[in-house]
Amino acid sequence: MQLFKGKLAINFMGMRHIALILSSILVIASITSLATRGLNFGIDFTGGTLVEVGYPEAVELAGVRSVLSAAGYEQAQVQHFGASSDVLIRISPIAGKESAQLSEDVKKTLRTHVADVDIRRVEFVGPQVGEELTEQGGLAMIYALIGILIYIVVRFQWRFAPGAVIALVHDVIITMGFFSLLQLDFDLTVLAALLAVIGYSLNDTIVVFDRIRENFRKVRKSTAFDIMNLSINQTISRTLMTSVTTLLVLVSLFIFGGEVIHAFAMALIVGVVIGTYSSIFVASTTALALGVSKSDLMPPPRPDENGAGTTAP
Repeated sequence: MQLFKGKLAINFMGMRHIALILSSILVIASITSLATRGLNFGIDFTGGTLVEVGYPEAVELAGVRSVLSAAGYEQAQVQHFGASSDVLIRISPIAGKESAQLSEDVKKTLRTHVADVDIRRVEFVGPQVGEELTEQGGLAMIYALIGILIYIVVRFQWRFAPGAVIALVHDVIITMGFFSLLQLDFDLTVLAALLAVIGYSLNDTIVVFDRIRENFRKVRKSTAFDIMNLSINQTISRTLMTSVTTLLVLVSLFIFGGEVIHAFAMALIVGVVIGTYSSIFVASTTALALGVSKSDLMPPPRPDENGAGTTAP
């Protein structure tokens, strides 16, 4: 803790080494999980048929799997979808079978197990479409990060840009690592959530950077370390209030929004928490490590009235 103009403040920059260790552990664990376990891609990316089935009462998944396996659907993925009487079945593309025919075959197969089965939803995505979505989704994130890098360089100073991009990559990798570790469904809604996390985290980072730039110009006798601490402390209440109110909405969405948007809400919850942390510790710490100083952010001198020299703005 330290004082700024008589006000008690938290020494965030003093904890940057601890934050670096924590971030390194999380990123390494996430990359390791992504490399070894991979992501549990939904049919949006892999292609195939998704069938949502409703049973009149709770059903054991083992029985459903054995019935499907006996009918030739050995690779079918079966899981509960909300209630124990609701089942979600994912089937990889089968040559020569259209979605309508496949759903009818699945329905007939399941009715040999339980007569009163309700087919509530059938979705089909071709393998070619899945490959295109995977490629385009990855490119969307890359283009977003490049655009952000250019924006930060133009609006602030080049030493701030790597910090902003590193913070965003940090947030995306950890969020994806979370999904990989728990093998949660990764579909288009989760990809949309990741892009939303990039925007949310960037907004927090820009608020902090803007205050840092302002304080570099206003506070004359302070080091970059102290000015960054001051700036983060001045914006911390706004950052936390925004994050808490956003999380209240997301938690409500996760609990009451239904199984369809669970993965979307979970990705945003993890992303908001990690994004708040990175805007405080990762982005500013990187700018400090790159040696940002008062001279980098001071406006250029203006010519005096006679044009003979310059005056400070």
